Amino acid sequence: MQQRGVTVWFTGLSGAGKTTIRMAVEKELRDRGLAVEVLDGDIVRQHLTKGLGFSKEDRDENIRRIGFVAHLLSRNGVIVLVSAISPYRDVRDEMRDRIGDFVEVYVNAPLSVCEERDVKGLYKKARAGEIKQFTGIDDPYEAPLNPEVECRTDQETLEESAAKVLNFLKQQGYLTGQPAASLKQQ
Repeated sequence: MQQRGVTVWFTGLSGAGKTTIRMAVEKELRDRGLAVEVLDGDIVRQHLTKGLGFSKEDRDENIRRIGFVAHLLSRNGVIVLVSAISPYRDVRDEMRDRIGDFVEVYVNAPLSVCEERDVKGLYKKARAGEIKQFTGIDDPYEAPLNPEVECRTDQETLEESAAKVLNFLKQQGYLTGQPAASLKQQ
């Protein structure tokens, strides 16, 4: 049986837990022997979208480029895990339409919690005016209206959030193989 490709798009504020949940989901998928690729917003900006700024137009172009690569991979049977702030709803919806097999995961945590988790000090710099156009401070984040999965990282454990994503993928027929021992009880 050939694996079905899908793009799982983790969106949320900086510090909400997108990468942390993505890593837990990725481990489970790889443990099942599935073909998985990761498109992390920070890494993509260093390579694929180098030179783009943080205007709305540049952010949208960044997401379109990530979406283009995700579409190519997922249509060829790969499970693509995207973790990117992707603050604007309209371009996320555009990617949903383009990709087709698309699961939006809203990694939701209050701004105050994200600021407490900020190991890089980005929120502090943004509040001090050292970083302009920072999502959640002086640039908007448009939360998804109807995400397939919502992870409330201020209220759930990492395991609970990852299990939500994996259970949805299973319900939709994207998961094959045996679950890893770490998630069998969930």
